[in-house]
Amino acid sequence: MDAAAIDQIHLNFNPQGLLIINAAVGLMMLGVALEMKISDFKRIIVSPKAPAIGLIAQFILLPAFTYLLVRVLNPAPSIALGMMMVAACPGGNLSNIVTYLAKGNTAVSVSMTAVSTAVAIVMTPFNLAFWGGLNPDTAAILKEVSLNPVDVFMTVFIILGIPLAIGMTIGTKYPGLADKIRKPFKMFTLVFFIVIVIGALAANWQNFLNYVGIVVFGVFVHNLLALNIGYWSAWAINLPVRDRRAISIEVGIQNSALGLVLIFTFFGGLGGMALVAAWWGIWHIIAGLSAAFLFSRRKLPQAELAIGNEY
Repeated sequence: MDAAAIDQIHLNFNPQGLLIINAAVGLMMLGVALEMKISDFKRIIVSPKAPAIGLIAQFILLPAFTYLLVRVLNPAPSIALGMMMVAACPGGNLSNIVTYLAKGNTAVSVSMTAVSTAVAIVMTPFNLAFWGGLNPDTAAILKEVSLNPVDVFMTVFIILGIPLAIGMTIGTKYPGLADKIRKPFKMFTLVFFIVIVIGALAANWQNFLNYVGIVVFGVFVHNLLALNIGYWSAWAINLPVRDRRAISIEVGIQNSALGLVLIFTFFGGLGGMALVAAWWGIWHIIAGLSAAFLFSRRKLPQAELAIGNEY
């Protein structure tokens, strides 16, 4: 199968389906926001070192190294832009659970999720436009669709910003209600999103079978790169082992659902982009749980064994 042919296909997804997937991502964000508190944002001011290096790895190092990876691998332009799209997204909402399983610092993970979600409203459209514009092949796609970063900003704000504000308001003003609905709401939205993804795959099954093999290697290398960028950037400034694990997982698990929404909204479901984001959404769960298993099997330094999840 000619890899370049993937640039010519557009996955089948009608406006009603797009509206549903937008709603699903917004509801998922609302469920995550129910668990967030103002203190999660304050942590980065009180003890900024760990979350700050994590955010640098998330929004500066990962997009920059993704650009370099794309130039080395030289995939089809739509695949390259899909990798850049994923790298521009904030951390995914499963990162906190995976960090806990990895015996990492969940406080660092939670604060990074909170702050990166807010920062992504600006940084996701910026990174996509900046790094995508540097590569002549991907720049041609951006020019063809006349991508306006302001339009991307507004979409991200609606999908992430508004649910974030509503969820945190409910959690702050009605903590009893938030405690009651948090777990069932998260389970409902997760199942809801899985059903949507399955439906999207069913509608595009032949394209999926024809081209997914092309993106598997790229996603594998890209995700491995993300996990390592997070871990070794934390190691470079001598953060505790538990913080390194948290940052590694936070950078390695991306909100690819947001990427899918942006791809269907602004790029018409462009084949390579959509398949990269969709496969990343599956693979980063496998890779994250695998990393958590490996981390949890390694003993923590004696000095960290008695330390809780605060820093």
